[in-house]
Amino acid sequence: MVVGTADERIAVSSSFRVQVSKDYLVFASAHFITFRGHQCETLHGHNYRVGVAVEGSVDSETMFVLDFSVLKQITRKLVDEIDHKVLLPRLNPKLSFREDGNRIAVDYFGEPAYVFPRADCALLPIQNSTAEMLAQYLGIRVRDELTQGGYRHLSLLEIEVEENYGQSATYREVLALD
Repeated sequence: MVVGTADERIAVSSSFRVQVSKDYLVFASAHFITFRGHQCETLHGHNYRVGVAVEGSVDSETMFVLDFSVLKQITRKLVDEIDHKVLLPRLNPKLSFREDGNRIAVDYFGEPAYVFPRADCALLPIQNSTAEMLAQYLGIRVRDELTQGGYRHLSLLEIEVEENYGQSATYREVLALD
């Protein structure tokens, strides 16, 4: 886009941002974090809230970046998958998991720590169940859903996971345009 008169033209780059954060984009889950060395947090839970934003160009026909309902539907589906689950970081090198029938046993540095009903667990491909890693996990899943839906005109994706009021982590990914 060029702005100004013929004598004072300046090239300007612009984009738009749309975001959603709704009361139903939440999940209540239990987790524990492993810290440096041999420390492991006790099991506890949060009522997480999720916000998602994308940036990109406005479609010349619809005059929006992305229909809000698309972001809401994708995000709601993903948070519903982990709602009321124990979040287990499958890639954590300090933990090992054993499935025994309909139970999952969690060992911490080889020592038994927890046993959960399998149906109550979400084994996630993350290294730790921190707000940062949950935001990245959800961000990658949202990006993949948007790509599969043909939304390839977006330039940025941002996911915020709030684990408590005023306490959140944000994952940001610059997207490759087609």
